[in-house]
Amino acid sequence: MIIEKFFFFCLLFLVHCTNSIGSSWPPSPGYYPSKMFRSFRFWKGYRNLWGPQHQRLDQHALTIWLDRTSGSGFKSVRPFRSGYFGTSIKLQQGYTAGVITAFYLSNNEAHPGHHDEVDMEFLGTTFGKPYVLQTNVYIRGSGDGNIIGREMKFHLWFDPTKGFHHYAIFWSPKEIIFLVDDVPIRRYQRKSDATFPLRPMWVYGSIWDASSWATEDGKYKADYRYQPFVGQFTNFKAGGCSAYAPLHCRPVSVSPYRSGGLTRKQYYVMTWVQRHYMFYDYCRDRKRDHSLTPECWLRR
Repeated sequence: MIIEKFFFFCLLFLVHCTNSIGSSWPPSPGYYPSKMFRSFRFWKGYRNLWGPQHQRLDQHALTIWLDRTSGSGFKSVRPFRSGYFGTSIKLQQGYTAGVITAFYLSNNEAHPGHHDEVDMEFLGTTFGKPYVLQTNVYIRGSGDGNIIGREMKFHLWFDPTKGFHHYAIFWSPKEIIFLVDDVPIRRYQRKSDATFPLRPMWVYGSIWDASSWATEDGKYKADYRYQPFVGQFTNFKAGGCSAYAPLHCRPVSVSPYRSGGLTRKQYYVMTWVQRHYMFYDYCRDRKRDHSLTPECWLRR
């Protein structure tokens, strides 16, 4: 009887552990858009933008770093008006508070003071705490001066410092979708022209000091005793309509549907991730003035 009880409790323990492990990882999205786009070498699609002395290219991987003297950034050769843009990134372990490693779309140089931007930003952290992945959308100067952000913040279901993971932004005339390892985590729809970026943008990557706000609203600053702060990028992918493409260029998709959108399974997985790993949604922030972000209440 004692032996039977022992095996029964062992079985319960194993089932509990299995369920705990399984529940921490998203279900399969059923479709893997990154496989639809070929990888290319950094120099075929990008150039250094700033901090060339803080940038190193080793075969297929680009390493950029921040120290007390400078950070670094890169920019795509061509602007795009829609497309899929991805890269695999590995982040630095340890104390990285105040440091942002970013992959994003922007037209800031073409429209200074009145630009559009779509961000995937990794906000540095302190010892023992996870990175924050902040997704954001700025439209026609909402990121300039009186900033009106559209932030959604996530923790990840893996340690982004242990290896490379693929992060992507999909931008079409109808929607923006953020993906992590082909798992959609956020969909931002075009509900009106005033709340959606429509002008061509370039693709960027960077690492820089944002101590004033990056980690717990600026509570923890960059500590250069731990420099250099390093970000590694590889497996670059891009596909879509460049700004120079004919007007009949057809936008790509991140689902089996040529018209865009997500499958029912992809939508379910996105909802699952938001339920388990999203901890901030600007539309649910009662301190925000939502008259400035009408997409929060506009129906499509």
